[in-house]
Amino acid sequence: MRSKTAILFVTTLSSFLTPFMGSAINIALPAIGIELGMNAIGLGWVSNSYLLAAAVFLLPFGRISDIYGRKFFFIAGIIVFAIASVLSAIAFTPALLLISRVLNGAGGALIYATAIAILTSSYPKHERGKVLGINVAAVYLGLSLGPTIGGFLIMFFGWRSIFVLTALLSLIIIPIAIRNLTADIKAVIPEKFDLTGSFIYGISLALIVYSFPSLPSFHGIILLVIGLSGFVAFIIYEGKIKNPLIAIAQFKKNHIFIFSNIAAFINYASTFALVFLLSLYLQQVLKLAPHQAGLILMAQPITMTIFSPLAGKLSDRIEPSIVASAGMVITVVGLFAFSTLDESDGIWFIVSMLVVLGLGFALFSSPNTNAVMSSVKQHEYGVASSLLGTMRLTGQTISMGISMMIFALMMGETEKSISNTDGLLSGIKISFLVFALLCIAGVFFSMKRGKMRS
Repeated sequence: MRSKTAILFVTTLSSFLTPFMGSAINIALPAIGIELGMNAIGLGWVSNSYLLAAAVFLLPFGRISDIYGRKFFFIAGIIVFAIASVLSAIAFTPALLLISRVLNGAGGALIYATAIAILTSSYPKHERGKVLGINVAAVYLGLSLGPTIGGFLIMFFGWRSIFVLTALLSLIIIPIAIRNLTADIKAVIPEKFDLTGSFIYGISLALIVYSFPSLPSFHGIILLVIGLSGFVAFIIYEGKIKNPLIAIAQFKKNHIFIFSNIAAFINYASTFALVFLLSLYLQQVLKLAPHQAGLILMAQPITMTIFSPLAGKLSDRIEPSIVASAGMVITVVGLFAFSTLDESDGIWFIVSMLVVLGLGFALFSSPNTNAVMSSVKQHEYGVASSLLGTMRLTGQTISMGISMMIFALMMGETEKSISNTDGLLSGIKISFLVFALLCIAGVFFSMKRGKMRS
């Protein structure tokens, strides 16, 4: 059956897959570290290599799908994701695991670049908040089940079983997508692909993210300066060519689009490392088992799963900027609370603050996505959703990068082992404080976007 409902089902199912794997892997990091002999910085790269690859490829893949059609690239992304999951499951050295995670990220980028664009182009404006809320709820359901299922898989079968399950889920999605997606979703544009701009963009972003764990060393500063200079060159280049990767001049006049994307970047930069930090805190500081930590971490994404559809529907009636900004304010409260963590904090304190953060995330994400996608024309959906996804993934990589940088500063070059609980706890607390302050800036940009409805 080819219908809007079938399209909603297949895109929502794919949106469940990637966060499920990501959250399950976060709970597996201590076990991976023990088996492969990786320190806290190396474990950060298990998550960050995936995010970096996805961020680098997402915008180019979104543009390619706008030009050549989305169905092929959507299905290709799921296939690549499945293959990479198998390679991760059989990786027996840190290098092989990180390489397979990069390939995972490339597959994830193909999924991110097409799923929201396919969904948005299939529904009228007055229904988008609702279906995007359902899609976001699927993301958070993946985040909910990941730590719990991942914890039990680690306990009974080891951390490699997480990748095996991810591959199997991917294989289930492929025939459903082939059968239900239409040949194209009214988005084929006869333009040339900007290969040079994509290369400059990808290299610049990679250098910036890679520089964070090395800061404030001279080496890290040099990488950061080169990466930022590359972005300036990218912006200048994009303004001069006929078919740019992103039409900067065109989007520059769209304040809702610009400030919604900036708010998304800051929100994810402030919050993504939460599960990584709390996974280390619960297992290394409080000495809980992986499945116990997973059950506790469920509180946040379950809250998001419940409230995201409601927040999406609310943004169909109330200005998205108001709903999203309220969510960011609530998020600030939760992050500040976690900056006070110590070894005596009870489980109920952690769970209650995770619920607070879950509510804040839910109120922000669906309305912000609705604002972005409703502020552009249909032939721009691929680039718009890809740029929003890039803000999300870049924010997530920066979030991990900030945490890794703080760990490097607090634990020293020779004491980065996750068994160093004093240094670990100090790094966790400072990370949450930095994220809370960063999120305050996000509230400003969320409010500054203006009204979507006249």
